[in-house]
Amino acid sequence: MSILMPKKVKYRKQQKGRSKGVERRATNLDFGSYGLKSLETKWISGRQIEAARRVIIRYLRKGGKLWIRVFPDKPVTKKGTEVPMGGGKGAVDHYVFPIKPGRVIFEIDGIPEDKVYEALTKAANKLPIKTKIVKKD
Repeated sequence: MSILMPKKVKYRKQQKGRSKGVERRATNLDFGSYGLKSLETKWISGRQIEAARRVIIRYLRKGGKLWIRVFPDKPVTKKGTEVPMGGGKGAVDHYVFPIKPGRVIFEIDGIPEDKVYEALTKAANKLPIKTKIVKKD
């Protein structure tokens, strides 16, 4: 699995839209014992999610399970360099997930607590947002 992108979409291109407020879905730990929760609003690309996933997988070698609670299904278009104004919307360049504060991005279970904090801290460094590590009560 290299760069995350949807297999099939209803519409090839989307408008930007506005991402405001706090998240209502996926705000609690439903699968694992530890999670990485967002504190900011931003677009996270498929490449960034994949980079964070690879860092976490390195710590899950000897057992443990990872759940990814986000999927980039919003297409972002881009026009070529030195293309003049007009001529319509550009081609789809990459896919993003518009994240809001309070969303759980990753969940982990089955590895020691010190390894969890190390893995999630390194994964957080790969993401363009402020995050916090949450633990199931």
